[in-house]
Amino acid sequence: MPTPDPAALDAPTVPEPELLDLLRREVRGEVDTSTLRRALYSSDASNYRVVPQVVVVPRDVDDLLAVHEVARATRTPLTVRGGGTSVAGNAVGPGIVVDTSVHLRAVTVDAESRTATVEPGVVMSDLQAAAAPYGLRFGPDPSTQNRATLGGMIGNNACGPHAVAYGRTADNVVSLDVVDGRGRRFTAGAGVGALDPVLGLAELVDSHLGLIRTELGRFGRQVSGYSLEHLLPEHGTHLGRMLVGTEGTLVTVLGATVDLVPVADAAVVVVLGYPDMATAADAVPALLAHQPLAVEGLDARLVEVVRRHQGAVPELPPGAGWLMVEMGGTTPAEALERARAAAADARTTAVRVLPPGPEASAMWRIRADGAGLAGRTPSGAQAWPGWEDAAVPPERLGEYLRAFEALMARHGVDGLPYGHFGDGCVHVRLDLPLTSTDDVPGFRAFLEESAELVVAHGGSLSGEHGDGRARSELLTTMYSEQAIALFAAVKDLFDPADVLNPGVVVRPAPVDGELRRPHAAPLPRRSGFAFAHDGGDLTTAVHRCVGVGKCRADTSATGGFMCPSYLATRDEKDSTRGRARVLQEMANGALVTTGWRAPEVREVLDLCLSCKACSADCPAGVDMAAYKAEVLHRAYRRRRRPMNHYALGWLPRWTRLVDRLRLAPLANLLLGVRPLGRAVLRLGGMDQRRTIPRFATTSFRRGWRADRDAQSGGRPVVLWADSFSDGFDPDVPQAMVDVLQAAGYRVIVPEQDACCGLTWISTGQLDGARRRLSHLLEVLGPFAVNGVPIVGVEPSCTAVLRSDLLELVPQDPRAAAVAAATRTLSELLTADEEWTAPRLDGLQVVAQPHCHQHSVMGYEADLALLAATGAQVTTVAGCCGLAGNFGMEKGHYEVSVAVAEHALLPALRDAPEGAVLLADGFSCRTQAEQLGGVRGVHLAQLLRGAGAVSQPQP
Repeated sequence: MPTPDPAALDAPTVPEPELLDLLRREVRGEVDTSTLRRALYSSDASNYRVVPQVVVVPRDVDDLLAVHEVARATRTPLTVRGGGTSVAGNAVGPGIVVDTSVHLRAVTVDAESRTATVEPGVVMSDLQAAAAPYGLRFGPDPSTQNRATLGGMIGNNACGPHAVAYGRTADNVVSLDVVDGRGRRFTAGAGVGALDPVLGLAELVDSHLGLIRTELGRFGRQVSGYSLEHLLPEHGTHLGRMLVGTEGTLVTVLGATVDLVPVADAAVVVVLGYPDMATAADAVPALLAHQPLAVEGLDARLVEVVRRHQGAVPELPPGAGWLMVEMGGTTPAEALERARAAAADARTTAVRVLPPGPEASAMWRIRADGAGLAGRTPSGAQAWPGWEDAAVPPERLGEYLRAFEALMARHGVDGLPYGHFGDGCVHVRLDLPLTSTDDVPGFRAFLEESAELVVAHGGSLSGEHGDGRARSELLTTMYSEQAIALFAAVKDLFDPADVLNPGVVVRPAPVDGELRRPHAAPLPRRSGFAFAHDGGDLTTAVHRCVGVGKCRADTSATGGFMCPSYLATRDEKDSTRGRARVLQEMANGALVTTGWRAPEVREVLDLCLSCKACSADCPAGVDMAAYKAEVLHRAYRRRRRPMNHYALGWLPRWTRLVDRLRLAPLANLLLGVRPLGRAVLRLGGMDQRRTIPRFATTSFRRGWRADRDAQSGGRPVVLWADSFSDGFDPDVPQAMVDVLQAAGYRVIVPEQDACCGLTWISTGQLDGARRRLSHLLEVLGPFAVNGVPIVGVEPSCTAVLRSDLLELVPQDPRAAAVAAATRTLSELLTADEEWTAPRLDGLQVVAQPHCHQHSVMGYEADLALLAATGAQVTTVAGCCGLAGNFGMEKGHYEVSVAVAEHALLPALRDAPEGAVLLADGFSCRTQAEQLGGVRGVHLAQLLRGAGAVSQPQP
């Protein structure tokens, strides 16, 4: 772009229509002023809510330059963000918000120089993947690395656990391609002449050498303010590194060249136990002498939260606070020897050494999920990131933690401390009251006292997340008036019009201004879900989402299922976080103004598959399937609904009618005539490219009543045949009977039908679902209270009994009994010491777990059972894409197919000849057959002896 006229800096701001016209004329990417898009970008992962005028998604660097120039010329505030995982409020702004994460993702690795050149939207884990074939990696690795972008890491000076070995992001930057607030584009590097692009900067540094040397760069994690120490001659006069951590207030980053380091082979994790976190911190200096790769602190309360959320954690040595120390070496033996040497100096005998493997990986997952899991205290109270990442010199960490615990006690505040103890950096989320404006003064008072405390211990308000709106106002506690004035002078050299991320670092916004939670109105329970874990309030539930953004990451490699719609579209509105943000705005009422039936709410929930994966995979415990059902319930209660709510939401009713009237042959014949079938699909609000599954000629329950053999003896078990298995695939419950009887059980099939109301739940007809569940309790309750196990056939229906039942019928004690008695087939059999798994040696199995099973019951029992059979199992991680009624509905077909293409369909294409598709979910089997030409089997059919299924059709 041409160098702009400096006179343009004096140009007045322009009216919004002219601004939008300029942006749309100059930018080829998306320029969006819709309420929906502005709601999505009104928050990051902090406590703050700032609604932008417009959101821009640039297609390339030229687009980013064009946006920057429009903002500069019109003096419109400009905030550039990546993954939106900032916990300090430095990725929200009132003017133009730019999302670089969609398109600016180019990365080039130069193995010879051990460097990489990246665009600002490159996700950290993608850089690691690009460098891995060369045996290289980027050193710093924040816990959000699978969704955080390099641009954001540069903005915040991100660190992560391995910064103790590799340094901060700043220490790994070679140069930056930037444009500043005056419109000057230059390469920010190091050495002689490095400061020349910014007129007056060299002179400003020379006139403040003493101040810079005494107040800045005192210890490694002093991130607050501007890191001007990098401009000192003894530090190489490195302008690029100084700009790291300036939070978008001085320049817009267009690209970066960064150093890479060799991947550490054979790293060993040592877990060290201590009586408390402060005692653990006291041991850190001695451990640092052993040159560890990482030293992380974990509080017992955080570990307990993880245990409740995930079901299990690796065995830990005795203690209430732990250090997780990673030691490297050129060989496994050397790493192990170095780990033992470090443990000998750890001031504890509570030691456990974990070589590379599943347990070590599980320990790192505890640490990675800490930011979300720490969002609730052990008592269940919401905890907030207001004092998220203070740091002190490591030798003072123990005394700081003791003083900080005393401060929390004086304020009646609880939190879960953890963090990068090797660098003296502590993460903690605090249950400061923030639900009303009356709570704000207490919030401010705690932050002010916390700032005074960390400064008294020689520390920094921020150790890696930046100051943002959360701490910038408090910088006067940490720095002298002269240092604050110096920061302002630097800002004026780069951005005199204060266009770039205003309100951050210099001329800061108040720490208690623009807080999100106090302005959200309560949405108490009416007649839908109880939201028992959220005080009966949907507003509290949706504010579980604090924006950590794990739903934007592809976690399928580690068995994650969240979030299938986002992975298909890569649009923020289709992420769990995006949906939660819009629901939060609905509760706020200032931007999304028409409540439950708001078009923004309808659009953001439309592509939610209701897979419930977020309820298990989101570290904050967001359950978007429940929130969607609740919103639909309130939006349509006592109103006419979309046709698909009747066609699919009442599907069990139609299947029973077809069976009762013996209409299956006629229905199958008529629906098999393609024009007629398409007409039915169209009238029912379904996609005409779909096929309606064939009704069973004889339902399982009708066949059971007519043909069952008398059983005597054996342990009783109730076989609960759901509507789908009963009416569409009766061989599955019959296979369950065969397997259970062969295992020595006396199978009981209740005389009365018992529907769980799943389709009523997924379409938000919660009154109807409650009626069906109340009837189900009449049928299954007597068995449950008498200790008879109930085995479900369909995973999604089984999950209703284990989860939604308790939310929809919370007052009925039989609900808890039925939930506790309900099992999957694998859970029942693997717990049965008398049962022996049949041998399936040599059989190749492609296993597609149902999303609801993954989320509610888990798939571990199935994998254990399959391992006992000797079958060779490939587990598909991710949703099949049909997700009950979702993939059948009009407008969802393309996304349904895209979700299937993420994992299921490639797995079927890659499966060896003769492989069996194992899919307990009826919708999973339907999707595989309709899109892949593969007929799947249920676990019961596999155990009974079902053979191989056909391969995908060409």
